[in-house]
Amino acid sequence: MPTVIASLLAGLVFGLGLIVSGMANPAKVLGFLDLAGAWDPSLAFVMGGAVIVSAAAFLFARRRKLSLLGAPIMLPTARRIDRRLVGGSLLFGVGWGVAGFCPGPALVSLGSGELKAAVFVGAMLLGMGLFELIEQMKNPSD
Repeated sequence: MPTVIASLLAGLVFGLGLIVSGMANPAKVLGFLDLAGAWDPSLAFVMGGAVIVSAAAFLFARRRKLSLLGAPIMLPTARRIDRRLVGGSLLFGVGWGVAGFCPGPALVSLGSGELKAAVFVGAMLLGMGLFELIEQMKNPSD
């Protein structure tokens, strides 16, 4: 149960941070991505802060075998840049640039009842389901 409560609190803090920073506002995100137009650099500071906090957390986690709540720490081991990584990154970037949402902020906006977020989250879930279906067709033994 402590893990569930910690997860809930972490999600609430994350969602609140997205709202306060403007990351849940597609217009603000699209302004940040519009380098050739009326560029809004404020989200660069949000992202920079997130990178610094994440880097510190990964350094801390790398030295441990268990989380603070006793769960095993499983850090990513892949180091190779392949077609799937590049393709997924491009698809993510295009979706972010077209919609002004990425998954976390879309869920926050969905919680506030925004119709655009509902369409985005529906498309995201459909894409995730399609990916799983294709993966199962390629590897039927899994």
